[in-house]
Amino acid sequence: MTVLIYILLGFVAEMIDGTMGMAYGVSASTFLRAAGVPSAAASASVHAAEIFTTLVSGISHIKLKNVSRTLFLRLVIPGAIGGVLGAYILSRFQITAVDIAIDVYLIVMGVVIFVKAFSKDRHEREAGAAVSALGFVGGLSDAMGGGGWGPVVTSTLLASGHDTRKTIGTVNTAEFFVTVAETTAFAALLGDFRQHASIIIGLIIGGVIAAPIGAAICSKIPKKPMLICVGVLVSALNVWKLLGHAGLL
Repeated sequence: MTVLIYILLGFVAEMIDGTMGMAYGVSASTFLRAAGVPSAAASASVHAAEIFTTLVSGISHIKLKNVSRTLFLRLVIPGAIGGVLGAYILSRFQITAVDIAIDVYLIVMGVVIFVKAFSKDRHEREAGAAVSALGFVGGLSDAMGGGGWGPVVTSTLLASGHDTRKTIGTVNTAEFFVTVAETTAFAALLGDFRQHASIIIGLIIGGVIAAPIGAAICSKIPKKPMLICVGVLVSALNVWKLLGHAGLL
């Protein structure tokens, strides 16, 4: 893969994430792992790039008034703690069982995204105490799977009746701080990222270009076809990898 392909991957993944509130990490890490990049390296590279893309996306959503302060505060600290723990687990247990667990996890995330295409938004509700636990689980899943903050957090919040625009904007904004925590942990645990420079640079360029565009059209783009395509693709790629682990390919 060349830098241009990583740029395209970063652009597409961030367009999906900026408009749907999910799937940047899931999409990018799925393609990287399918291309043979080790799980920990793929997750570390995606999160290093996400520092820049989530910063631009968060600023854009704040300017467009897509952020709920209460929801943000309940998500960000537990999410960062979960992300650091997930980075530690992934970097310390490089075994086939972990790869298989991640494959299964990402298949589930693909199904979550697909199902979201057919769900209906409900009336807005306030952020409760359970949101903090959701943030922790989202951060943990995000670091271990190379993505999952959006599918876990955004899908759950929307399913429980939170406003679509505020949920997407707030989850994307909180993701910047969660990503910084995860990337710092990966850097401390894995060391030098320079061998993955082309991946990170490509993802940053593509993601930064797409971030303000995705935020601007957050409430306008038809969500159903996009969610269906992403859900099917993510699940299919990881089913393929799971079959490979089982020796069926």
